[in-house]
Amino acid sequence: MSDALINGLAGAGGGIIAQLITYPLQTVNTRQQTERDLKKEKRKLGTIQQMCQVVKQEGWGRLYGGLTPSLAGTAASQGVYYYFYQIFRNKAEVAALERRKLGIGDGSVGMFTSLLVAALSGCVNVLLTNPIWVVVTRMQTHTKISTKPTPGETPLITADEAVLAAAAEPPPYGTAHVVQEVFDEAGIWGFWKGVLPTLIMVSNPSIQFMLYETMLKKLKQSRASNKNGNSVVTALEIFLLGALAKLGATVVTYPLLVVKSRLQAKQLTTGDKRHHYKGTLDAILKMIHHEGFYGFYKGMRTKIVQSVLAAAVLFMVKEELVQGARFLLTKNAINTVKSKPS
Repeated sequence: MSDALINGLAGAGGGIIAQLITYPLQTVNTRQQTERDLKKEKRKLGTIQQMCQVVKQEGWGRLYGGLTPSLAGTAASQGVYYYFYQIFRNKAEVAALERRKLGIGDGSVGMFTSLLVAALSGCVNVLLTNPIWVVVTRMQTHTKISTKPTPGETPLITADEAVLAAAAEPPPYGTAHVVQEVFDEAGIWGFWKGVLPTLIMVSNPSIQFMLYETMLKKLKQSRASNKNGNSVVTALEIFLLGALAKLGATVVTYPLLVVKSRLQAKQLTTGDKRHHYKGTLDAILKMIHHEGFYGFYKGMRTKIVQSVLAAAVLFMVKEELVQGARFLLTKNAINTVKSKPS
C-alpha cells in the first residue's frame, strides 16, 4: 500500500469522525451564513440557543439534515485531498533533495512550496467534490415550515387550511429530491454553483497546512535539539497544532465561505432582488449594499468553534491512523520475511 493511499484513507477516516462530532454546529452555521434578513431579536441568539430552537421547532433530525451525503462528501474530500497532497508533497521533497545536490537549499520543503502543494491538492478536491457540497448545503438550509402561530401572532392561514396542512404528508427532501431540484433549476452546471469562491477558498486549507507543517517542523526541530534527541509529537500536541492552524486560516478566509454558502443554498423565489444572486460578483456586491460588511461574517463564532474542533480532531485521528497503518504494514512485512525459508 502506497504512502499516498494510506494518508488518503486515514484522512477520510479522520474526516468522518470529525464530521460526526461537529455536524450540528455545521448545520447551524450554514443557516447563519445564508440568513438574509435577521431580526434584531434573532441576532441575540447564541449558537446553543439556535440549536435548541431548531430542535424545538423542527425536531432533532434537522440538526443532522444532509448528514449522509455530508459524510460521503467528507470521506471523498478528505480522501482525495490527502491522497493528492501526499503525491505532490513527495514530488516536492524529491525536487528539494535534487536541488540540495546542486548546492541549492537545505533539502527541505519550504513554506511557499508547502502552500503550492496544498493549493494544488485543494483545487483537485474542489473540482471533484463540489456537487456533493451543493446537495449538503441545500439539505442543511432546508427548514420545516410550521403552521402553528406563536403566542400573540396572527395566523397566516385559516383553521380549515391548517387542518388540511397538518393532515397532508410533507414532501420528501432526501438526497434524490435535492439532486433533481438542483438539476431542474440549472442543469448539470447547477452542481458546480459556488465553485469560484470555493476554488478561492482553497487558500483556507492551504494556509492551514502551511501553518500546521511550519509549526510541526519547528516543534520537531526543537525536540530534536534537546539532549535526549526525542522528536516524537504526541496526539494532544497534534490536536493543538491543528486547532491553531485552522483558527488562523478560518479568520482570513471566512467571507468567501459565506458567499459560497449563499450561492449553493436554494435561491428564494420572492420578488426581493436582494435574495437572487446571479454569480459570485453579484452576491458580493448585493451583500455589501444591503447588509454591509457584517454580512460577510455572519455565524463566524460558530464556524470558528466547529471548524477548529473538526480540524483538530481530524489531524489527531488521521495521524494516529497513519502511524497504526504503517506499523501494521511493517509488522506484516517482517513476519513475511521471517516465514520465508532460508
